Amino acid sequence: MLSMNPKFHDPGHIKGVRTVATVELAKGIIVVLAGLGVLSMRHKDIWGVTESFLEFFHLNPHHHHHFVGVFVALMHQVSDVRLWKIATVAAVYVILRFVEAYGLWHVRPWAEWLAFASGALYIPFEAADLWRRLTWFRVLVIVVNLLIVLYMLMLRLEAAKKHHAAQHPAQSG
Repeated sequence: MLSMNPKFHDPGHIKGVRTVATVELAKGIIVVLAGLGVLSMRHKDIWGVTESFLEFFHLNPHHHHHFVGVFVALMHQVSDVRLWKIATVAAVYVILRFVEAYGLWHVRPWAEWLAFASGALYIPFEAADLWRRLTWFRVLVIVVNLLIVLYMLMLRLEAAKKHHAAQHPAQSG
């Protein structure tokens, strides 16, 4: 397998891929924690939870920012079925992030391709989100994602070039 050949990996490559693996693992952990929070609201009085949250943060839905109104509107739409749907999507996302992080940590080519493809998939959505509302956080998210996508593509193209040169030494000189 290409990834197991040490001549294709320098310490910088391994460090870079493991940095991306750590980012992917962190994203998965954040979603696990958020998913557990969402699931903990199953069979709860959503309005009671919402009111407690607003009271805890001293927020009045009639006198605060638009975000409080959006939060209250979201809570109004919550149901057990919707929570399970959210939890299912979150579980699939988390499994993908953890598999990707594992593969990247072990410098597997399939994981580099997976990181490239999954990251590229989000770019149009992140760009649309950024277009709707420009914030530093959204800029950071899309910049980090673009860097990861371009880095993974560069690694895969370099590996293909080295593999081709190893297979055809007479043409690579």
